[in-house]
Amino acid sequence: MTLADEARRVAAEFEYSKDDVNKAVKEFIREMDEGLTKDGTELSQIPTYVTAVPNGTEKGLYMAVDLGGTNFRVCSIQLHGNTTFSLTQSKVAIPKELMVAKTAKELFAFLAKQIEKFLQTHHAEHYQGFVRRRKTISNDEGFREEEVFNLGFTFSFPVNQIGINKGLLMRWTKGFDINDAIGKDVCALLQDEIDALHLPVRVAALVNDTVGTLMARSYTSPGKKGTLLGAIFGTGTNGAYVEKLSKVTKLAASSSAADASTTNTTGNMIVNTEWGSFDNTLKVLPNTPYDAALDADSNNPGIQMFEKRVSGMFLGEILRRALVALLNNPAVPLFADDTSAANELHSTTNVDESSPLFTRWGLDSSFLSTAHGDASLGLRMTRQALDRDLAVSAASEEDAAAVKLIAAAIGRRAARLAAVAIAAVVLNTGALDAAAAAAATGPPTTTTTTTTTTTTTSQEEEAGDEIDVGVDGSLVEFYPGFEEYIREAFREIDGIGAAGERRIRIGIAKDGSGVGAALIALVAGQVAGGEEGE
Repeated sequence: MTLADEARRVAAEFEYSKDDVNKAVKEFIREMDEGLTKDGTELSQIPTYVTAVPNGTEKGLYMAVDLGGTNFRVCSIQLHGNTTFSLTQSKVAIPKELMVAKTAKELFAFLAKQIEKFLQTHHAEHYQGFVRRRKTISNDEGFREEEVFNLGFTFSFPVNQIGINKGLLMRWTKGFDINDAIGKDVCALLQDEIDALHLPVRVAALVNDTVGTLMARSYTSPGKKGTLLGAIFGTGTNGAYVEKLSKVTKLAASSSAADASTTNTTGNMIVNTEWGSFDNTLKVLPNTPYDAALDADSNNPGIQMFEKRVSGMFLGEILRRALVALLNNPAVPLFADDTSAANELHSTTNVDESSPLFTRWGLDSSFLSTAHGDASLGLRMTRQALDRDLAVSAASEEDAAAVKLIAAAIGRRAARLAAVAIAAVVLNTGALDAAAAAAATGPPTTTTTTTTTTTTTSQEEEAGDEIDVGVDGSLVEFYPGFEEYIREAFREIDGIGAAGERRIRIGIAKDGSGVGAALIALVAGQVAGGEEGE
């Protein structure tokens, strides 16, 4: 077989057909419903206790902090009430010794100190005024609610969330290891240290970054109604959506169920799907030899099987394993010219023995974007990337074409799987039916102003009764054709089709851990009976 034939054979292994997509949508919906009734399911369907989404008219000054890994970010967000906002932020590295401190207090005291420094630098008048009032008013009842910042706390570690600002740490990841914090409420840990410094800050909400994406998109969306789904397709993947509270039946067994029902005036709750673990048992997900080998060599075999086929963290490794399989087949002439005369560069192709191709996780997923989107003469960009990133010198145009074909197949499959998750949420919530009914009754009399804060497409500018989906992450931003592949799959899905695909608006939602966290703090403050902003 020629190299082109072998490349087509490997690319065909990543085909995910119309029937495959429809079977996966049905299974996704089944797992969604199961996860709403009980814990311990493949789709966790975690209640977030966030009961409303913004519409772009909200105003006020809020704070957000983000402990997402080795850095800690502090932000203040001024919501202008016209779908726009202004953001001020600072970032500091977490000292390595605090990542493995003996007590949680050491880490959280450091975080509170960074909040204090931020207030002193960027909100000095408010901070100093608060300090003066504390010295002159003898009891806390002398303070009005608007003197305190409501803060959204993005905490990107596994927690068991039991309230909008209550979450028990389950385990540390990303190099952190503070045993003293396990099982404790991370919001209370931070609030205790904030109070010790007498800061005008209330930890109002514990925020998942995907929920933040939904909130940020809903605020800036040009549509006339809130965003249905926030999704991340980047290093990892996850989604959070607006669900009817009545369907979240597992809440009835929790101690905070009464709070959720008595404070909820919308009848809705945002649910964090944790869809990276969809179909861990591989009933409907594709499973090539490259997927299976990647999973076996991962840190968590048998877990996050959807994520391992969709997210940027893994796509490069899938491609690497596919290319190595071809390289190891002596009958396949990949990167293997017999003589320099066979290569239009007049140089024999060489794969350095230290090439990242031979190292696990050695191929970054950004390489797929380069190869897939390469329209240069002779696929020059791909060949340069092979030389620069993978130590493959003098690759031929035929080599580059084979790499491009396989990379495109892996990326297209990831997008079609992403479409499964989005479509399942749209169908299971009945959003298409609601949108069609709204369209039939004519447009509402109110309008929403869009400004330069958001980047709109011509589809977005129509701003009718479409279903709005907010997305973030490197794949949707930078992978060539990722959204179009999603839409191609939508048109093949029963219950959506071409007409439904046109009603689904997908827009980039930036900074969910900042703006989104602030908006959740706003909602939480309203639920708690607080004022908006300062």
